[in-house]
Amino acid sequence: MRHSDSHATRIGALGELVTGEVIEAGAPGYDAARRPALARFGHIRPRAVVRCASVDDVARTLDFAHATGLHVVPRGGGHCFAGRSSTDGIVLDLTPLRSIAVSPDGVATIGAGATLAEVYGALHEHGLTLPAGCGPTVGIAGLTLGGGLGILGRKYGLTCDRLRAAQVALADGRILDCDEHRDADLFWALRGAGGGQFGVVTSLVFDAVPAPDATRFELVWSLDAAAAVVAAWQDWAPDAPDEMSANLRLVAAGTDGPVEVIMFGAMLGTEAETAELLGELVGLVGRPPGSESRARLPYHDLKGSLAVLGSADAAEPEPPGLVSSRSEFFRRSLPADAITRLLEGFVRDRTAGQRRELAFTPMGGAYNRVPVDATAFVHRAERFLLEHVTVSSGGASTGSDLVPRWVQRSWAGLHPWGSGRVYPNFPDPELTDWTEAYHGSNYARLARVKRTYDPERLLHFPQSV
Repeated sequence: MRHSDSHATRIGALGELVTGEVIEAGAPGYDAARRPALARFGHIRPRAVVRCASVDDVARTLDFAHATGLHVVPRGGGHCFAGRSSTDGIVLDLTPLRSIAVSPDGVATIGAGATLAEVYGALHEHGLTLPAGCGPTVGIAGLTLGGGLGILGRKYGLTCDRLRAAQVALADGRILDCDEHRDADLFWALRGAGGGQFGVVTSLVFDAVPAPDATRFELVWSLDAAAAVVAAWQDWAPDAPDEMSANLRLVAAGTDGPVEVIMFGAMLGTEAETAELLGELVGLVGRPPGSESRARLPYHDLKGSLAVLGSADAAEPEPPGLVSSRSEFFRRSLPADAITRLLEGFVRDRTAGQRRELAFTPMGGAYNRVPVDATAFVHRAERFLLEHVTVSSGGASTGSDLVPRWVQRSWAGLHPWGSGRVYPNFPDPELTDWTEAYHGSNYARLARVKRTYDPERLLHFPQSV
């Protein structure tokens, strides 16, 4: 039977149940252990952080949380935009579970605590990689469970599309291995609905892909070309060959800093092939960029070079300051008047100490060749993703800060043209119809999976299934 939490709850008893470290408030290292990667949620103080040294530690901590009524959340990288990997109860720190093994046939078994930098480094030694993001400290588990966009995604699909199996610790203490044949409904739900809902994933098995050489590129225009670039990009990038992944980012710093229009990404081809495709885009824009660079790189080096640019693929490291964002998928190109409205709002009433960004990520390709019900990730008909982002310097890092007015206005101004769908890895607490936004027609099946594997809802958060 579950008992309500009280001051009498002795977290210290956890230390007798697990082999990993239990770090309570006031203990040495507590502040470092409790802080997530995103500063917005740095004020949250858990009762304890459990550094899980084994899968049994995960199961025993879940059992303890069930018995005491303490809220429990898993944490891999700690990059959740809605702070779902923080709690005032117990944080299950999975980072000690970071082993990576690669079989001769290219199957990678990866602990849920591994970061993308660790995954790419280990796979690189075997000439392999995964279609995933660029952020080096992003956790592989959270990224995969919410889908996983990346430079190779238009060629090979989402990160979760490469998932072959997973080990999961359930709320009732069971530890099971699931795949398309064993607990198939659970395995289906783990591919794209978002993490921390059905069980705690402790390891993942992937079909890795060959690490290619690729051509990195970056084209930069000034503000006066922005409307033409956005119009051309949205009609070109989602329909480009699968080998081409071209992100678009607009950046405005402070009240009067220059506005840059940056298209960047990679082509799985030669510099000559890349130049030919980029020439098509420049022709649609109608004017050349102010600067252009291309470089042929091994894939491992390419990922590192993109990590600093920022997008759905490269959302880490977090810039100094407080980051706020809203985003939406789009299934149709924006008309000229919508682009004008977007750009006018982008440059109007800019704020000192604040950087604004509009980040466009192309979909299409292999992302969209998977049926909507084949995995939990329902977003298989979208053309692009648009993020409205502010990075504010200074200020308190509190989760109660309202989303800045420009972000709200910019998102709302484009919403009539959006699909109403939201990437599960970019959770948005402002959503009113979140079941449709995140899960669409897949929600009913996800609810059945939840009732089967976590009927008492031990694992929960706002907007959880």
